[in-house]
Amino acid sequence: MPLLKEYDYTIDDIYDLPDGQRAELIDGQIYDMAPPTRRHQGLVMSLATIINNYIWKNGGPCRIYPAPFAVKLSADDRTYVEPDLSVICDPKKLTEKGCTGAPDWILEVVSPSSRRMDYSIKLFKYRTARVREYWILDPERNRITVYNLEGDDVNEYTFTDTVPSVIYPDLSVDFSGISF
Repeated sequence: MPLLKEYDYTIDDIYDLPDGQRAELIDGQIYDMAPPTRRHQGLVMSLATIINNYIWKNGGPCRIYPAPFAVKLSADDRTYVEPDLSVICDPKKLTEKGCTGAPDWILEVVSPSSRRMDYSIKLFKYRTARVREYWILDPERNRITVYNLEGDDVNEYTFTDTVPSVIYPDLSVDFSGISF
Protein backbone atom coordinates (compact mmCIF):
# COMPACT_ATOMS: atom_id res chain seq x y z
CA MET A 1 0.00 0.00 0.00
CA PRO A 2 1.53 3.33 -1.01
CA LEU A 3 2.15 6.00 1.57
CA LEU A 4 0.40 9.20 0.56
CA LYS A 5 2.31 12.42 0.08
CA GLU A 6 1.47 15.54 -1.88
CA TYR A 7 4.52 15.19 -4.10
CA ASP A 8 6.39 12.30 -5.66
CA TYR A 9 8.96 10.45 -3.64
CA THR A 10 12.49 9.91 -4.95
CA ILE A 11 15.28 7.46 -4.25
CA ASP A 12 16.62 9.95 -1.68
CA ASP A 13 13.41 9.37 0.32
CA ILE A 14 14.09 5.61 0.28
CA TYR A 15 17.62 6.16 1.60
CA ASP A 16 16.21 8.48 4.31
CA LEU A 17 13.94 5.76 5.75
CA PRO A 18 14.79 4.61 9.28
CA ASP A 19 17.31 1.77 9.55
CA GLY A 20 15.63 -1.59 9.07
CA GLN A 21 12.56 -0.25 7.25
CA ARG A 22 12.35 -1.71 3.75
CA ALA A 23 10.32 -0.20 0.95
CA GLU A 24 10.27 0.00 -2.82
CA LEU A 25 9.67 3.06 -4.95
CA ILE A 26 7.66 2.76 -8.16
CA ASP A 27 6.81 5.81 -10.23
CA GLY A 28 7.32 8.10 -7.26
CA GLN A 29 5.16 6.09 -4.83
CA ILE A 30 6.63 4.29 -1.81
CA TYR A 31 5.42 0.77 -1.04
CA ASP A 32 6.30 -0.68 2.36
CA MET A 33 7.65 -4.23 2.35
CA ALA A 34 6.63 -6.78 4.97
CA PRO A 35 9.41 -8.92 6.46
CA PRO A 36 9.80 -12.21 4.56
CA THR A 37 8.73 -15.50 6.12
CA ARG A 38 11.08 -18.39 6.87
CA ARG A 39 9.58 -20.34 3.94
CA HIS A 40 10.10 -17.37 1.61
CA GLN A 41 13.75 -17.03 2.65
CA GLY A 42 14.32 -20.79 2.34
CA LEU A 43 13.09 -20.72 -1.24
CA VAL A 44 15.20 -17.66 -2.07
CA MET A 45 18.33 -19.26 -0.56
CA SER A 46 17.79 -22.56 -2.42
CA LEU A 47 17.34 -20.79 -5.75
CA ALA A 48 20.27 -18.45 -5.13
CA THR A 49 22.49 -21.47 -4.41
CA ILE A 50 21.38 -23.36 -7.54
CA ILE A 51 21.76 -20.35 -9.83
CA ASN A 52 25.02 -19.18 -8.26
CA ASN A 53 26.54 -22.68 -8.55
CA TYR A 54 25.53 -22.77 -12.22
CA ILE A 55 27.05 -19.34 -12.89
CA TRP A 56 30.35 -20.19 -11.16
CA LYS A 57 30.60 -23.58 -12.86
CA ASN A 58 30.04 -22.08 -16.31
CA GLY A 59 31.93 -18.82 -15.91
CA GLY A 60 30.91 -15.63 -17.61
CA PRO A 61 30.16 -12.15 -16.34
CA CYS A 62 26.79 -12.79 -14.65
CA ARG A 63 26.33 -12.39 -10.90
CA ILE A 64 23.36 -13.08 -8.63
CA TYR A 65 22.29 -10.81 -5.78
CA PRO A 66 19.59 -11.52 -3.17
CA ALA A 67 17.43 -8.86 -1.54
CA PRO A 68 18.00 -6.42 -0.10
CA PHE A 69 19.81 -5.34 -3.26
CA ALA A 70 18.97 -1.99 -4.84
CA VAL A 71 17.85 -1.97 -8.46
CA LYS A 72 17.32 1.43 -10.07
CA LEU A 73 15.32 0.45 -13.15
CA SER A 74 15.12 3.77 -14.97
CA ALA A 75 17.22 6.84 -15.60
CA ASP A 76 15.06 8.97 -13.30
CA ASP A 77 15.11 8.75 -9.52
CA ARG A 78 11.47 7.67 -9.11
CA THR A 79 11.79 3.85 -9.31
CA TYR A 80 13.80 1.66 -6.94
CA VAL A 81 13.04 -2.02 -6.36
CA GLU A 82 14.56 -4.85 -4.33
CA PRO A 83 13.81 -8.11 -6.19
CA ASP A 84 14.19 -11.31 -4.18
CA LEU A 85 16.90 -12.39 -6.66
CA SER A 86 18.56 -10.37 -9.42
CA VAL A 87 20.92 -11.80 -12.03
CA ILE A 88 23.01 -9.12 -13.75
CA CYS A 89 25.22 -10.03 -16.70
CA ASP A 90 26.53 -6.57 -17.61
CA PRO A 91 29.13 -5.55 -14.99
CA LYS A 92 28.83 -1.92 -16.14
CA LYS A 93 25.36 -1.82 -14.53
CA LEU A 94 26.78 -2.61 -11.08
CA THR A 95 27.72 0.11 -8.61
CA GLU A 96 28.49 0.05 -4.90
CA LYS A 97 24.83 0.96 -4.29
CA GLY A 98 23.40 -1.84 -6.47
CA CYS A 99 22.30 -2.06 -10.10
CA THR A 100 21.51 0.80 -12.43
CA GLY A 101 19.40 -0.50 -15.30
CA ALA A 102 17.54 -3.73 -15.88
CA PRO A 103 18.86 -7.01 -14.48
CA ASP A 104 18.83 -9.86 -16.99
CA TRP A 105 16.78 -12.15 -14.77
CA ILE A 106 14.56 -11.33 -11.79
CA LEU A 107 12.91 -13.83 -9.45
CA GLU A 108 10.20 -12.72 -7.02
CA VAL A 109 8.61 -14.92 -4.35
CA VAL A 110 5.00 -13.86 -3.80
CA SER A 111 3.73 -13.14 -0.33
CA PRO A 112 0.11 -12.20 0.44
CA SER A 113 1.07 -8.53 0.71
CA SER A 114 3.07 -8.49 -2.57
CA ARG A 115 0.68 -10.38 -4.90
CA ARG A 116 -0.64 -7.33 -6.81
CA MET A 117 2.85 -5.81 -7.00
CA ASP A 118 4.54 -8.95 -8.36
CA TYR A 119 1.87 -9.98 -10.88
CA SER A 120 0.93 -6.56 -12.19
CA ILE A 121 2.93 -3.46 -11.29
CA LYS A 122 6.39 -5.07 -11.27
CA LEU A 123 5.66 -7.16 -14.37
CA PHE A 124 4.88 -3.94 -16.27
CA LYS A 125 7.95 -2.13 -14.87
CA TYR A 126 10.28 -5.06 -15.59
CA ARG A 127 8.97 -5.46 -19.13
CA THR A 128 9.31 -1.71 -19.76
CA ALA A 129 12.86 -1.67 -18.34
CA ARG A 130 13.81 -4.61 -20.62
CA VAL A 131 14.42 -7.30 -18.03
CA ARG A 132 14.95 -10.43 -20.14
CA GLU A 133 13.44 -13.07 -17.83
CA TYR A 134 11.06 -12.78 -14.87
CA TRP A 135 9.96 -15.62 -12.58
CA ILE A 136 7.07 -15.23 -10.16
CA LEU A 137 7.13 -17.99 -7.55
CA ASP A 138 3.82 -18.34 -5.74
CA PRO A 139 4.04 -21.09 -3.08
CA GLU A 140 0.50 -20.43 -1.82
CA ARG A 141 -0.93 -21.16 -5.29
CA ASN A 142 1.66 -23.85 -6.15
CA ARG A 143 2.51 -21.87 -9.27
CA ILE A 144 5.67 -20.68 -10.96
CA THR A 145 5.15 -18.26 -13.82
CA VAL A 146 8.07 -17.75 -16.18
CA TYR A 147 8.02 -14.69 -18.42
CA ASN A 148 10.38 -14.56 -21.38
CA LEU A 149 10.16 -10.80 -21.79
CA GLU A 150 12.33 -10.81 -24.91
CA GLY A 151 10.14 -13.34 -26.70
CA ASP A 152 6.89 -12.33 -24.99
CA ASP A 153 6.25 -15.95 -23.90
CA VAL A 154 4.66 -17.03 -20.61
CA ASN A 155 4.85 -20.54 -19.17
CA GLU A 156 3.23 -21.93 -16.02
CA TYR A 157 4.71 -24.63 -13.77
CA THR A 158 4.12 -26.13 -10.34
CA PHE A 159 6.50 -26.77 -7.46
CA THR A 160 6.85 -30.39 -8.60
CA ASP A 161 8.09 -29.45 -12.09
CA THR A 162 11.51 -28.90 -13.58
CA VAL A 163 11.58 -25.30 -14.81
CA PRO A 164 13.94 -24.21 -17.61
CA SER A 165 15.64 -20.85 -17.58
CA VAL A 166 15.27 -18.57 -20.58
CA ILE A 167 18.65 -16.83 -20.42
CA TYR A 168 20.51 -20.07 -19.64
CA PRO A 169 19.13 -22.71 -22.04
CA ASP A 170 21.06 -25.49 -20.28
CA LEU A 171 19.87 -24.57 -16.75
CA SER A 172 16.69 -26.09 -15.33
CA VAL A 173 15.56 -26.01 -11.71
CA ASP A 174 14.00 -29.20 -10.36
CA PHE A 175 11.55 -27.84 -7.81
CA SER A 176 10.60 -31.31 -6.59
CA GLY A 177 14.04 -31.47 -4.97
CA ILE A 178 13.78 -28.11 -3.19
CA SER A 179 12.57 -28.05 0.37
CA PHE A 180 11.66 -24.70 1.83
